[in-house]
Amino acid sequence: MRLIPSSFMALVVFSVVVGVAIGLGTHTFLYAKGWSYFSNDPQACANCHVMQGHFDSWINSSHRNVATCNSCHTPHGLVPKYASKAYNGFFHAMAFTTGNHPNPIRIKPINHAITEHACIGCHQAIVQSISPPHQEALSCTRCHSDVGHALR
Repeated sequence: MRLIPSSFMALVVFSVVVGVAIGLGTHTFLYAKGWSYFSNDPQACANCHVMQGHFDSWINSSHRNVATCNSCHTPHGLVPKYASKAYNGFFHAMAFTTGNHPNPIRIKPINHAITEHACIGCHQAIVQSISPPHQEALSCTRCHSDVGHALR
């Protein structure tokens, strides 16, 4: 009886693992309409049912005519924007596929910081007039949590 070389078995195991990962990744990407997240269309954010309420309230918000989801929820600049989308896309796909997500969905600290930075970037003149340098940093969303899209 001839034994199968361990290097061949390692190659088979590696190939199966890579194949399963590619298959699951492709299924998740297609099922979750992952390609739509490369656009700037806010409707893409409503692909997941837990985001539908946020999308609907954004439609009725004061920001609808001046900002998309990417305006407030991704950093500015091509590389930081798509790095953030890749990071969030991975975790969103995992949550979307497994159904393991909070409902209502909650913003993570890293994404909250991105959103705060976006608020300050667009409203810099107002922020400077109400935030003297010696005070602690203001949190835009602490007082204005319903501006972009509040769930009621």
